[in-house]
Amino acid sequence: MLQSIDLQRETAPNSSSRATAVTSGEPSGTDAPPAQALLAAIVESSDDAIVSKSLTGHITSWNRSAERLFGYAAVEAIGQHISIIIPDDRLHEEDVIISSIRAGKRIEHYETVRRRKDGTLLDISLTVSPVRDSHGTIVGASKVARDISERKRAAERQVLLLREMNHRIKNIFAIVSAVIGLSERTATTVHELARDVRARTNALAIAHELTLQDIGPTTFQSQQTTLFALMKALFAAHQIDGVERVSIDGEDIPVRGNMLTPLALLLHEFSTNATKYGALSTPDGRIEIDVRHDTDFSLVWTEIGGPAVYRPDGQGGFGSQLEKATIGSLQGSIEREWDPTGLKISLRIPATILRGEQR
Repeated sequence: MLQSIDLQRETAPNSSSRATAVTSGEPSGTDAPPAQALLAAIVESSDDAIVSKSLTGHITSWNRSAERLFGYAAVEAIGQHISIIIPDDRLHEEDVIISSIRAGKRIEHYETVRRRKDGTLLDISLTVSPVRDSHGTIVGASKVARDISERKRAAERQVLLLREMNHRIKNIFAIVSAVIGLSERTATTVHELARDVRARTNALAIAHELTLQDIGPTTFQSQQTTLFALMKALFAAHQIDGVERVSIDGEDIPVRGNMLTPLALLLHEFSTNATKYGALSTPDGRIEIDVRHDTDFSLVWTEIGGPAVYRPDGQGGFGSQLEKATIGSLQGSIEREWDPTGLKISLRIPATILRGEQR
């Protein structure tokens, strides 16, 4: 019980009188357990992993939460070096920690990575305190580790969502600018220009509405539409005087709610790039889309009449990252042919994914 007693002394600053009372071994009531046993029970039942080690780094105690967190039973861990849970690229951290402990310093809320018995890595927040014997000599260290993996993932998701929102807003501005340009070429009056811009931005709003889940009083319910309806809504803003600049041929298929958003994101990326750099950036450019649905779903996007296109240098920006993440969620693939006369995109998605049988 020495480690538990000293842990109480070290983790309660300026509480020497309390430490003396706790380690007295006297029950606080008729039926109360001894203070040492009570403290040990608190450590054992803690939701945080609590571990103590010697100054040589060998584990001397290991509570149940440490077993759950790191996957080693106490009998496996005690006596082993603490490096059994430290990834190779972070072994240098142990030297820094031991140096701080020898100097009597406490390390608080240090975020790092540790390794479970099965080899998986964990994001943890670590607090390390010196452990002293009855003479005040530092004889080891106590560690309190908390799993922050979910918090890290939530933060990463939030960053991705913020970047996606920022990217979408920029694309919306680009599309609206292109829509104004299209309307400007054909409008002869201010009233006609305003009417055309309003009609095209309304088409964009309709496409956006198709990609949203239907929000009920207490639940979210998936919407269902067809692929052709989605594409026509997305591309309606690119018409000039009723002329279809985007033609769609092939087999129409139903698209369920959980497929709407990723498909709309991909098609939106394709059309945005075509508006900025491809066929839709010129008055006479057009796009032909061919859809087939046999063993798998395939979509071939061919740009005609636009400026010469060439394979870009580098890995691409956030749009490329978003596209990669989106096609990954659909378990599909995208191939591009950078023909100077017009870009050709081939999209393929497994039929089972499109039907919503696997997600």
